[in-house]
Amino acid sequence: MRGRNDAGQSKRPIVLCCMMIVCLCLLFLYFSGSNGQAKSTALEYGTKFSRTLGWGSDDGEDGPEESIFGTGDADDIKPKSFPVCDDRHSELIPCLDRNLIYQMRLKLDLNLMEHYERHCPPPERRFNCLIPPPHGYKVPIKWPKSRDVVWKANIPHTHLAKEKSDQNWMVEAGEKIKFPGGGTHFHHGADKYISSIANMLNFKDNNINNEGMLRTVLDVGCGVASFGGYLLSSNVIAMSLAPNDVHQNQIQFALERGIPAYLGVLGTKRLPYPSRSFELAHCSRCRIDWLQRDGILLLELDRLLRPGGYFAYSSPEAYAQDEEDLRIWKEMSALVERMCWKIAEKRNQTVIWVKPLNNDCYRRRALGTKPPLCKSGDDPDSVWGVPMEACITPYPEQMHRDGGTGLVPWPARLTTPPPRLADLYVTADTFEKDTEMWQQRVENYWSLLGPKVKPDTIRNIMDMKANFGSFAAALKDKDVWVMNVVPHDGPSTLKIIYDRGLIGSNHDWCEAFSTYPRTYDLLHAWTVFSDLDKRGCSAEDLLLEMDRILRPTGFIIVRDKSIVIEFIKKYLHALHWEAITVVDAEPNPESEENEMILIIRKKLWLPEASSHDSTT
Repeated sequence: MRGRNDAGQSKRPIVLCCMMIVCLCLLFLYFSGSNGQAKSTALEYGTKFSRTLGWGSDDGEDGPEESIFGTGDADDIKPKSFPVCDDRHSELIPCLDRNLIYQMRLKLDLNLMEHYERHCPPPERRFNCLIPPPHGYKVPIKWPKSRDVVWKANIPHTHLAKEKSDQNWMVEAGEKIKFPGGGTHFHHGADKYISSIANMLNFKDNNINNEGMLRTVLDVGCGVASFGGYLLSSNVIAMSLAPNDVHQNQIQFALERGIPAYLGVLGTKRLPYPSRSFELAHCSRCRIDWLQRDGILLLELDRLLRPGGYFAYSSPEAYAQDEEDLRIWKEMSALVERMCWKIAEKRNQTVIWVKPLNNDCYRRRALGTKPPLCKSGDDPDSVWGVPMEACITPYPEQMHRDGGTGLVPWPARLTTPPPRLADLYVTADTFEKDTEMWQQRVENYWSLLGPKVKPDTIRNIMDMKANFGSFAAALKDKDVWVMNVVPHDGPSTLKIIYDRGLIGSNHDWCEAFSTYPRTYDLLHAWTVFSDLDKRGCSAEDLLLEMDRILRPTGFIIVRDKSIVIEFIKKYLHALHWEAITVVDAEPNPESEENEMILIIRKKLWLPEASSHDSTT
């Protein structure tokens, strides 16, 4: 027995060694085979590169030890040619993809609209392919004509034209779709409806901008955004908001028309906008139950409205006499009264409430009145993924004493240092220098774009890291609008952007943006990739996302370190992009490393075209 045991023990190391050698051989064969495998299919999820680096990684806040861009050597990364996604993904919105919800079996409360909120795919489920334009796609019609007409081939959906035919939302007209300017509540035109709201508020000359004091508007349940589109002629800019619901493509139509819009819903999370951002909120038959969950959705609007801000509500409850509408009106009136809102005017089918200018009314309420005031530790500007709360956001003490925002009228508001700079410990001098610096930078950008850009070439612009919004401010004389994106984990500068009379959203560039494919003419990425490097997210995934949201023939301006520029240049061919120019940026005394500017144009390619060099 003893001899046998000794022999067995002596054989075990040999067996283990053999097993290890076999495993190593199998691993070698697997990896060498995978390096030589055929090109990825159009439906493949993720990539080895993106799975290694992740796209939503929260690990390692201090960043990876090595740059995701390598060392800058020519052989660092071997770019690939990306497959084209299947046609059924031509309108893919990765974080608002209902197919993903079904596939991942997410347990969501439909009554709370959770299925219309953002649910992003994990890295291994992200599509590693280029989103194709629909068959017959054409370069979009230019602004301002686009407000009233678009190519049907670009958004081949006409169900809204049939469903809303009696409301003048949109009308089929051969190869085009026309927008007469109507809506569910304003069949005879948004312009007349807007003038009627201004008249109800006794604004001079029935002009909704109130001599420059009303500038930013939130239009909830906006449809195809004709309300926001017709506000623009009055120097008023609206964030037109709607979910990707049964009226699919309404936000896609809005952006195709050149009207500012965003895919979002009043559900369980705060909207990605800071507190006290809008002078007016608007809901025209938006089918929202404002009484649910102790009025939490109405309280979210309250958070977003400035002191003295208005809520214009056009809905059956405001005028109908049946029992159910009367009940809703009674309960809603009681709720807004407890919120210290007052009726500014009620006429025909519309009621307009006004929010108080200071905290006096809140302080006079009886103890225990609901909704309560939010806790003192609540940050009303913390919004990314933050649940709504059924509480009233009181004004900061300074704003309470001032009895308002202290903002000057538009257009002086654009360049005047706003009072909330003090919240960020930023001086007026720093703000003014930033404005001047970006004015010079934007002038340089346009000189580099040169003959490629005509006055009507660009309409929809996204500044992917907007800081104080000075890039957008420098474009004030051009017929464009800018979606100013502020990183969710940085300083709360988005409120400064709104205080300048501009609009924007918080976002995390480790995830996809809430918009349809092909919705922006120009993307400006200032150190966005360098910031991504610090978090260890995938730069390749970001390039694919930028390609998704950029229109064919659109432009990208990348301002970043040289290693980033060299990294992106390796992907130009694979993405069907072409470099317009690469130059050294102006010296920046605040930066340790000099920046470079890369200007790119996306080629127009169609699914049926076999060549990467389709007509541009």
